[in-house]
Amino acid sequence: MYNVSRFTKDIPSLGAHMITGVGIDLCRISRIAECLSRPGFEEKVFAERERIYAKNMKNPAQHFAASFAAKEAFAKAGGWGIGKVGLKNVWLERTPTGPVIFLEDPARLLVESTGAKKVHVSLSHDGDNVVAIVLLEGGSQNVSL
Repeated sequence: MYNVSRFTKDIPSLGAHMITGVGIDLCRISRIAECLSRPGFEEKVFAERERIYAKNMKNPAQHFAASFAAKEAFAKAGGWGIGKVGLKNVWLERTPTGPVIFLEDPARLLVESTGAKKVHVSLSHDGDNVVAIVLLEGGSQNVSL
């Protein structure tokens, strides 16, 4: 057993960031592939940038599923539900440093109402599944040990 205090007694405080929300969503790629065959689904659910990106990839359904999972995880992180957020008000873009979530009102306003300053997203694919996790990070505050 370690005495944690002996390792931290010389540290008066740490700047800590609060997690104000966590959401996770698991999505079947085959389910999204089926939905994509329905007229209007793609335009109703995905932002134009998401559609362009996914259609230029080898397996478009996988990328559409990742975007869908990120939207759902975002709505869960705030506890709002996707209806309040609006599917096209949250979109996923891939950057050299990883995926990034972008927001338009009312989704942006909902995040601001939680005190969150950052939205983090992580994605993973395995077989027919895609998982997304979203963290809403709040402002910093001092935490004494």
